[in-house]
Amino acid sequence: MTKKKWKSIRLFLYVAPFIALVIIFSYYPLYGWIYAFYDYRPPKPFSEAQFVGLKWFKSLVENDVKIKQIVQVLKNTFAMSALTLGTSWLPMLFAVFLNEDDRNYVEPDISVICDSSKVDNRGYQGAPDFIIEIVSPSSQRMDYLTKLFKYRTAGVREYWIVNPLQRTVQVYSFEGTEDSTQYSFDDEITVTIYGDLKICVADLLK
Repeated sequence: MTKKKWKSIRLFLYVAPFIALVIIFSYYPLYGWIYAFYDYRPPKPFSEAQFVGLKWFKSLVENDVKIKQIVQVLKNTFAMSALTLGTSWLPMLFAVFLNEDDRNYVEPDISVICDSSKVDNRGYQGAPDFIIEIVSPSSQRMDYLTKLFKYRTAGVREYWIVNPLQRTVQVYSFEGTEDSTQYSFDDEITVTIYGDLKICVADLLK
């Protein structure tokens, strides 16, 4: 086997796992479209379902009311897509380059910045004084582990993780004697770096 051929095989092996993931999660689910052409009634097995062709599609346009509903749904879909495209660049305005790195940055949900001299056209160069992240089930690992480490080592003075599902606020203070305390939404929480500032999340949600 020539060196060039082996290099090509090696490159293919690098991308093969990603190709497999695309097939599994993007194309394999398309098999489910077949249900749209059958009169499937659980818990009977699909093998016993009767083929009805375009029956369900025809029912979508059988009267003016349904047609108006479909048109409205399409309008909303296109409007949301246009809004997403038109505002997709906005997060760049709030990018935080923690270690003044030109490539790696984070986009906190809320950040308090006191040094305006570090703000430029790309975002903020350095660590904000105070950061708040609103955690979701899909971002727990990132917020509780990865970002906690990044913020602490970069010099963030205080970091809050707000968990709406558990109605808790985890407060990390990195100044002086480091401390971590968990509060509920009903508690009045003192912002450590601003001793006279207290926040009650429950009051903000009223």
